[in-house]
Amino acid sequence: MTTARWRKSTRSGNQGNCVEVADNLHSVVAVRDSKDPSGPVLAFAPASWQAFTASLGRSSR
Repeated sequence: MTTARWRKSTRSGNQGNCVEVADNLHSVVAVRDSKDPSGPVLAFAPASWQAFTASLGRSSR
């Protein structure tokens, strides 16, 4: 994860309850808690992450 470029969602507010995503890594999308950047990281296959984020848009309709 040393080469990960972390970013917050553009929909994140300023309440501090954010996740950060690194999608610049080879064959993995990493997710972490922005309040604990040295804490645990969840790793997803890119296709799984894409399916997950696509389902979020569908669930709000």
